[in-house]
Amino acid sequence: MARKTFDSDSDLSSPPDENALAQQAEVAVTSEVVNGSSRKRKARTTVKTAKRARKTVISEDLANSDEEAEAEGETQTPSKGRARVSKVKDDEETIEHKITDGENGVTITKRKRQKRIKIEDLPPLQPRTVGSKLLVGAHISSAGGVHNAITNLVHIGSNAFALFLKSQRKWENPPLNPEHVTLFIDNCHKHNVEPGRCAVPHGSYLVNLAHPDKERKKQAYNSFHDDLTRCHKLGIKYYNFHPGNCNACTREEGIRLIAENINEAHKDPKTGEVMPLLETMATLGNTIGGTFKDLADIIELVEDKGRIGVCLDTCHVFAAGYDLRTPESFAKVMQEFDDVIGLKYLKAMHVNDSKAPLKSYRDLHARIGTGYLGLRAFHNLVNDERLHGLPMILETPIEVRDENGKKMEDKSIWAREIKMLERLVGMDVESEEFKKMEKDLFDEGASERERIGEQVERKRKKEAGGKAPRKRKAKTKIESEEEENAIDEDMENSE
Repeated sequence: MARKTFDSDSDLSSPPDENALAQQAEVAVTSEVVNGSSRKRKARTTVKTAKRARKTVISEDLANSDEEAEAEGETQTPSKGRARVSKVKDDEETIEHKITDGENGVTITKRKRQKRIKIEDLPPLQPRTVGSKLLVGAHISSAGGVHNAITNLVHIGSNAFALFLKSQRKWENPPLNPEHVTLFIDNCHKHNVEPGRCAVPHGSYLVNLAHPDKERKKQAYNSFHDDLTRCHKLGIKYYNFHPGNCNACTREEGIRLIAENINEAHKDPKTGEVMPLLETMATLGNTIGGTFKDLADIIELVEDKGRIGVCLDTCHVFAAGYDLRTPESFAKVMQEFDDVIGLKYLKAMHVNDSKAPLKSYRDLHARIGTGYLGLRAFHNLVNDERLHGLPMILETPIEVRDENGKKMEDKSIWAREIKMLERLVGMDVESEEFKKMEKDLFDEGASERERIGEQVERKRKKEAGGKAPRKRKAKTKIESEEEENAIDEDMENSE
């Protein structure tokens, strides 16, 4: 019996009838089976080749029919090997993906429809203050794309903002969508937002630039470098990150590694002129950044001094032992910062009250005026003219419970806190307005201060008595994002 085979190269250059392809495949199978079982494998390969060719013919037919359909506002989508015409809605667009079989050179085109990206302004909870001496904002969501951050900024009446440029709890570095970049820039122009002046993106919680292990170091640097390139593409100047910890090395070695990574990133033109900001930290021990000296030592080793700065977190420095509550203690802390680091390096601030007392070494943010710092600490801050014009970012809790006890976010809290901080500029602390505001906020946070304060005191007594404090158990319920962050940092420090 004569053997019939399918020559994929010649037939693909001049596509045969689909039925003919199938018939050839069936004849090939029959022929191979008749001539012995040793030829069955070749027969299967022949059938696969025929099927691939048949898919290519279908894809080419769809591509040709798409060109005709586009003129009529229609698109072609494959369905079970057949072409199907469907109307494209006004708010949809067709995305085409091509998959190529490298071994056989066969290309299959797949199409899917997706919603077109739209920017819809949310109604403002508070108007943005024009001409304010302060640049106050919050760490807002960029879910759905970085361009949405500007919409959320306007929603809360903010003049500054922080955001995550990708997932802060994963190592993946997915490419930044070019369309999102364009929409971000357009939205900034629309709302008169200067990202180079008022945006302070926050780095991933996973990154530890002080890790000495070769693979861990590379992983951390890649994430850090990727964020810097994203800032450059978006026209953002500042990038805030946690310096790291020295669990796997000495403090001196950890500081050297952090500076080494910063120097390497500075040399890459893809990072533009983006300036990394070292954040002040709440804890000591193996955490780098719990003292002003830690940050000064890193800056000393950075080659380009014009591209390094500090972001001071009010909750963190208070928990680490720097008292900001009275005008005298505030002035003393700022003088120490200037002496050790230099005020010229202070480029941004995280403005948070603290649920935990002074020298508690716990990173637990509270709403402004409700924590152990109290409203007077923030009056000191916003009336220091040296800080005017710096981005001041709220990371205060906004989680509340609705009437059914379900947790939800109330962004109006940020909107009110922004306006409150702006109002404090020039306000007399002896005025009835200030005293009432101070008392109301102090009373609001009383129960939480008491709860956390008791925890800290028990720990101190155990340490004073020579007993190791009980290891904190993993929580099944997270009371707030700040507590979750604190747990994450504890876990990272214990690795």
